[in-house]
Amino acid sequence: MYADDISVSETEVKGKLKKIKNSEEYRKFEQNEQRQAEKNGTWMHLEIDSHSSNEEFARVTAAVFMSRMNPTMEELEDVKTAVSEAVTNAVIHGYSDEIGIIYIEARIEGEELIISVRDEGKGILNVEKAMEPMYTTDTTGERSGMGFSFMEAFMDEVEVESKVGCGTCVTMKKQIGRGYMNKEQEEKETAESYG
Repeated sequence: MYADDISVSETEVKGKLKKIKNSEEYRKFEQNEQRQAEKNGTWMHLEIDSHSSNEEFARVTAAVFMSRMNPTMEELEDVKTAVSEAVTNAVIHGYSDEIGIIYIEARIEGEELIISVRDEGKGILNVEKAMEPMYTTDTTGERSGMGFSFMEAFMDEVEVESKVGCGTCVTMKKQIGRGYMNKEQEEKETAESYG
């Protein structure tokens, strides 16, 4: 059998992955992974009210959590900006004029930082459209519609899941520590340069 003979649609694959992720076995696996991460100090969970004043708290908390990864100043600022944009979106678009809870989770997997910002607000009707630069549902003209664009610019990967009336979850990933050369690499490159 050759790879060309396999015809599975993207929809079928996504459907099967969704089934796996919704299975009890997978939930137990994730819970076990989460407990292990908590023991290792590589997992964080934060709940904040959707007041715009809490955006700064979320930024700083994410920065303190990732500091154990020895990030560069640029990496710190990138993550802080992305978290700020995600929290601001939840405040402005998710909950609008009401107060709700914003859930922020972060975990470290090797050299990768994974942060999710979730709300239980209005949700997004068309995620693809919402992620276009300059698109905004704000009718006051105060918002530029660049939130998702900033997140994508400062993080390696951004995934948005949303359901109207149920809320939105933004998951962002970034490799940390690329700006630093570890001691072994430095010694190896120095030795190679001397021939």
